[in-house]
Amino acid sequence: MKGCSGAYLRRAEQTRLGRGGLLFGFLLACILIAAENGAPPVRKAVVISCHEMIDDGLYRSIVRRGNEALQRGADYLILDISTYGGLVESADDISKYLILDIGKKIHTVAYVSTEAISAGAMISTSCKDIIMRENTTIGCSAPVAMGTPLEGAEREKIESFVRAAFSRAAQANGYPEALLKAMVSQNLEVWQVRNKKTGQHEYFEKEYLPADPNTYDLDNRKLVVKEGELLTLTASKALEYGIARAVAADLEEAIAFLEQRDGVVFERPIPMLETTWSEEMVRFLNSPLVVSILVLGILLGIYVELNTPGIGLPSLLALTCLIVLVGSKYLIGMANWIEIAILLLGIVLLLIEIFIIPGFGLTGAAGILCMLAGLFGMLIKNDPDEFPWPQGNGQWKDFLDNLTGVSFGFLLFLILAYLLAKYFFPKGFFIKGLVLKDAVPSAVLPISATGLPVHQQSPLQPGDVGIVVSTCRPAGQARFGDKIVDVVSEAEFINPGKTVVIRRISGSRVIVKEQEKKE
Repeated sequence: MKGCSGAYLRRAEQTRLGRGGLLFGFLLACILIAAENGAPPVRKAVVISCHEMIDDGLYRSIVRRGNEALQRGADYLILDISTYGGLVESADDISKYLILDIGKKIHTVAYVSTEAISAGAMISTSCKDIIMRENTTIGCSAPVAMGTPLEGAEREKIESFVRAAFSRAAQANGYPEALLKAMVSQNLEVWQVRNKKTGQHEYFEKEYLPADPNTYDLDNRKLVVKEGELLTLTASKALEYGIARAVAADLEEAIAFLEQRDGVVFERPIPMLETTWSEEMVRFLNSPLVVSILVLGILLGIYVELNTPGIGLPSLLALTCLIVLVGSKYLIGMANWIEIAILLLGIVLLLIEIFIIPGFGLTGAAGILCMLAGLFGMLIKNDPDEFPWPQGNGQWKDFLDNLTGVSFGFLLFLILAYLLAKYFFPKGFFIKGLVLKDAVPSAVLPISATGLPVHQQSPLQPGDVGIVVSTCRPAGQARFGDKIVDVVSEAEFINPGKTVVIRRISGSRVIVKEQEKKE
């Protein structure tokens, strides 16, 4: 009986200990839960800048920095936006990246630090939240084209594309769709109507106004956008209309709003991911103004080189501008390897025509066509297996903008070429000082008539016959009597030893043609 009593007592003691352990574990779990509920969870945030012109370089930079934020384990991505707009296709690429890609992995926030106009508004509304700094603006997103007014069906084609992009953002992030569309098109009339059941204001286009008086307060509806107006909102109005979630004095106050609203605390300091110097350089080189200057440099360098003897700085200028133009387009995805190959083929064919094949014929024409085709393809973003032709309305607008920049460079070239031909080349002192002439032994070529003072030069007349001593391609040198003269052939290749005749003289330019052999 004693043994049974001891075993019973031991079992009772074990039971009490087990119950005590369970009670202690339960109390510990409650303490931990209470502590966790008392302290807000810690989250990571990263800020990236979205400033100045919206272009392909900025799109690639935002993708790079957004992916870097994900690698750092960030929970919030805050875009510091300060822009008056830019390329439609680039803005649409950024918008799709924010909504369809990174927006599914991280909470995106647009902080409008100065203005979010046009493409900037499209990017801002593509974020899940918009927080605006005091006295900033957002809106006015009607598409415009450089140098060419958009009218009629052409305007509607592009506007419909941009409206669809804003509608996508409104539906994805809960912004008033009618107001966002009114930022794009002038022909919309938008009304504010209070929903009696929810107490919230809703926004409708005129043709979609509700008719149920039991659900909506139709008597007190308010016109907020008149037909013929483009909607641009200040920070306070954007907050009133439900586009901005908050208005803040600065970025720190915007971050504090997110912490309070979402019940979180962000790790400090919050890192700011800026664009790199190389990204800024590529963006600068692809701006329309710089593209115009590069095109001008290419054409002007070729023109001067063809009108002066030897190969010198004009050739170097043209080659440098071409490399910079093609390289910058390649870095932002505008130029693929097929377009570059076609351009290089055109250059090779043109060089063969100038330096090997006399005259100008099929090879030169094919070279010019290949060069134009390659450059044309670089104005449009397309894959190597796609024909370089604008596919969407956004691509058409961006193509027209790029084409305007190239056309402006070509127009400047025509003006400068005319001025050079009329006033500069006849004097020729500056150009000749920059050009490296062909090396000619002094025993063979004792002196250059163009290098002597005027009173020492032998007078030349149209019809004088001379011998080519330095290849004309078309610029070169020919001997007339005992003088060596810089000459320019009439668009033909003339080898040394050939007989030439002077056709005309313009200032110090002597234009010659190969003399036909007498039978």
